[in-house]
Amino acid sequence: MLFDLLERLSSLTRVWFREHPKLTDLQPIQLSALMYLERCNRYSNTPLAVTEYLGLTKGTVSQSLKALETKGLLVKTQDTRDKRSVHLRLTEPAQALLDAVMPPDFLVNAAQRMGARAEDLEGLLLELLRNIQQGENVPSFGLCRTCRFHQKLEAGAFCGLTQEPLEPLEAELICREHALPEVTEN
Repeated sequence: MLFDLLERLSSLTRVWFREHPKLTDLQPIQLSALMYLERCNRYSNTPLAVTEYLGLTKGTVSQSLKALETKGLLVKTQDTRDKRSVHLRLTEPAQALLDAVMPPDFLVNAAQRMGARAEDLEGLLLELLRNIQQGENVPSFGLCRTCRFHQKLEAGAFCGLTQEPLEPLEAELICREHALPEVTEN
């Protein structure tokens, strides 16, 4: 039953994206890559991170990223420290496109009709996701502020893994280095 519900919601989302007039020139994988890149931090905006997040092959993701670059929706820049690495950044047209279509209207409307129960559902779905990630040992790609390495210092947010200060907005972004907080049992 749970699988059936999740699959149906996924199907409705795919149909909505496919039929949206502003998204007719994008393949689903391209849209998924743009959505990820909009939400990820500076440690996670690489082709490898996109590949890991989407769970697809390097070749498939590489071709999709090239297409996005050709469409003027993505810019690649060389890493200043590691010249072998590149970072991906959305262009203004890509950001405008995502601002226009995200979150999907049907989802916003349904959540409004549900009222406070929508927040309960969000919490339960997050719990389900975390349970799957821990039980199946898959990368969490969680929000920086929920990571075991995220620290709040007097000077501001700090990453205990990279030993670098974080910009205020970075705490709300997805990180590929995210590690779930350790669970302490009483």
